[in-house]
Amino acid sequence: MALITTQDLSKSFGAEDIFWDISLSIPHHARIGLVGPNGIGKTTLLKILLNMEEPSSGQVFRAKDLRAGYLPQTTDFSSKKSLWQVCEEAFKPVIEMQVNLKKMEKELAASPQNTDLLNRYGELQHLFELRGGYNYETQIRQTLTGLSFPELEWQRPLEQLSGGQRTRALLAKLLLEQPDLLFMDEPTNHLDIQAIEWLESALRDWPGSVLIISHDRYFLDQVVSTIWEMVPQLETYRGNYSAYLTQREERYVRQIKEFEAQQAFIEKEEDFIRKNIAGQNTRQAQGRRKRLERMLVDARISAPTHQNQMHFQLKSGGRSGDLVIRTESVQVGYPDDKKVLIELPDLVLLRGECAAIIGPNGAGKTTLLKTLLGILPPLHGEATLGAGVQIGYFAQAHEDLHPDWDLIKEIQATAPGMLPGEVRDYLAKFLFTEDDVYKKVAQLSGGERGRLALACLALKGANLLLLDEPTNHLDISSQEILQSMLSSFNGTILLVSHDRFLIDALATQVWYIHRENTQMDLFSGSYSEYRRWQQEHTASNSANTQGITTATERSAPTPEKNKKGTSNRERQRLARIEVLEAGIASAESDLAETTLSMDRAAGDVLRMQTLTEKYIQLEKTIASLMSEWEELSSAE
Repeated sequence: MALITTQDLSKSFGAEDIFWDISLSIPHHARIGLVGPNGIGKTTLLKILLNMEEPSSGQVFRAKDLRAGYLPQTTDFSSKKSLWQVCEEAFKPVIEMQVNLKKMEKELAASPQNTDLLNRYGELQHLFELRGGYNYETQIRQTLTGLSFPELEWQRPLEQLSGGQRTRALLAKLLLEQPDLLFMDEPTNHLDIQAIEWLESALRDWPGSVLIISHDRYFLDQVVSTIWEMVPQLETYRGNYSAYLTQREERYVRQIKEFEAQQAFIEKEEDFIRKNIAGQNTRQAQGRRKRLERMLVDARISAPTHQNQMHFQLKSGGRSGDLVIRTESVQVGYPDDKKVLIELPDLVLLRGECAAIIGPNGAGKTTLLKTLLGILPPLHGEATLGAGVQIGYFAQAHEDLHPDWDLIKEIQATAPGMLPGEVRDYLAKFLFTEDDVYKKVAQLSGGERGRLALACLALKGANLLLLDEPTNHLDISSQEILQSMLSSFNGTILLVSHDRFLIDALATQVWYIHRENTQMDLFSGSYSEYRRWQQEHTASNSANTQGITTATERSAPTPEKNKKGTSNRERQRLARIEVLEAGIASAESDLAETTLSMDRAAGDVLRMQTLTEKYIQLEKTIASLMSEWEELSSAE
């Protein structure tokens, strides 16, 4: 039986419908990503599934004795216990066994001939081993290290940690508890890239099911095998995020064609009825009118619409010189403590390139941006901007916005010549409409402040963009639009981001900062190519092998050159994946219907037996298809 099934689930707040008629099923070993615009009701749906909120209508069916875990976006998770002790709570039964074993060892030392005690000790020791008693401390160490907790913090009381650290601590505890179903709401918000990649690996091996709300497109690509999109109804797509993008566009095109075909049919029928209702064919016209009226009630197709999206262009200013940024022997840090955060190799950034700066939290990425901007002086060396460079800076905390100003005043400060009506039209492109334009900046959400900062940036006419976490708080739709705009920008970009999907789409260079030794890798190529190089060369730990280059050496690997002679096999693989996805979708639909039938058949022994056999066979079919799908999807 599925872990959770819902039937016709709806939720309203007062007169406002949040979502309606949602029927879903979460099977065993599911890997589901839940996406949709901010405010559509994703977190509310999660809480209803967890029994933390009641639906306005509909039903939720949960498997008996289901163990569910929940990671919210923000948490008040706190304790006087240390971080390590909180993680030990996940192994409470095992630790109790350990205490009993030590007690029995003392008793055996005093009574070595006690056969009964020796047998009980052997049985308990075997159970202790089966439950992971000899490696639970190793699991805690691996989890805390993977989530970027330095060992010095392991013994700190949880109440002394920051809000983001406490959220990570709750994540660590949940991963160690291994519930049957894990709900995660924006799990990558407080993680750096290293921790996100560790979490991806952990979730790929997760024994239970996972339902994830996330705006991290690369994370979804690596972890999930199904996408649920709230629009606000629930649309299901098979595969990861990239597969969802393709299927979503194909589905939209198909819906447009179906809508247009039905409209043409309606027009043709109405024309016949109009011409013949009072003539010789009046009976036929009346029959057609009845059928048409019935179709318009029962089977009318609504015009498909895209969600409201930002619509803007990033126009660069005048053309800069070919040389945009050059550094010589630069050390980055703060002048007051003289501590070196980063020792830069000599950098050269040319016009039209995009360099992505990545690394752990606290490694100095924002400090490096401010040094290149001239906001902070280098501790040593010199950073030079080229001729004709006009800078546009997007700050992570949006500190250049004015909390007491409204949106109109903020835009007019950037573009003094714009009239109020022009400002309102311009803000509408960034989804600020009606009375939104009179809000104070301090009243805006994180996503709204991000959109306002982008609106200001687009007006500056810069030819060098320095962007510090530009996709923070943006929903996936807004991230896609921003990525499209940056892809068509004809200036130069320096990008600090944890958004690996954005980095992979834009970057021509990757600058990776190592927090532990203040050094920086300078790689010419995309993020995916850098990761492949990193994986291939981890064992040798060599930073000077082929693939690491200076910014002036253009030797980025060409991904296509390893694909010669495999195009036919690749087409066969992709075709088989499509067949498998269709089969999985059909089988899971049958499984959901069978689950509902089983609930309705309570008390009918013969029917329940038939449905149970069908359910077991469908689960086997899905498992077989999923196994082949995962094998083919992971093949390169």
